[in-house]
Amino acid sequence: MGKRKKISAESAKEAQKSVYFAKLRNVPTSPRKMRLVIDMIRGMEVFRALGVLKYSNKEAAARVEKLLRSAISNWEQKNERKADSGELIVSLATVDCASTLKRMRPAPQGRGYRIRKRSNHVTLFVDARKSDDTRKSNVVESQN
Repeated sequence: MGKRKKISAESAKEAQKSVYFAKLRNVPTSPRKMRLVIDMIRGMEVFRALGVLKYSNKEAAARVEKLLRSAISNWEQKNERKADSGELIVSLATVDCASTLKRMRPAPQGRGYRIRKRSNHVTLFVDARKSDDTRKSNVVESQN
C-alpha cells in the first residue's frame, strides 16, 4: 500500500470512530413503504422516535424500531456509557433500493404479467444533540 493511500485510509478510520450508525440490508419491503416510516422519525429524538415506531401500524415500523435500538446500542458501546433521554437524535436516515425479484403471473389469453418484488437497504445515523448552551459558552470563552 502506498503512503498516500495509507494516510487516507487512516484518516477515514479516525472519522469512522465518531460516526454512530446501523444498517439493515435486503429488507423485503418496497422502498416507498419504508420511506414513509423513515420520514416519520428523521430528525427526532431517539426515545421519542422509538415511541412513535412502537405505536405505528405500519409493518416496516417494527424493523426500523429494531434498527434504531441497534444504532443506540452502537453509540453506547463506542462512548462506553448509557444514552440519556433527550441526548441523541436521528441525524440521518436513508432508504436505498436493493435487488428486485422478478416473477411472472399468468394472465388471460396466454399472456404473463410481471410481478416485481422489491427490497431495500436502510441506514440510520444517530448523533449527540448539539445544545445551544455549549455553543454560547464556547463563544464567550473565545472572546475572553
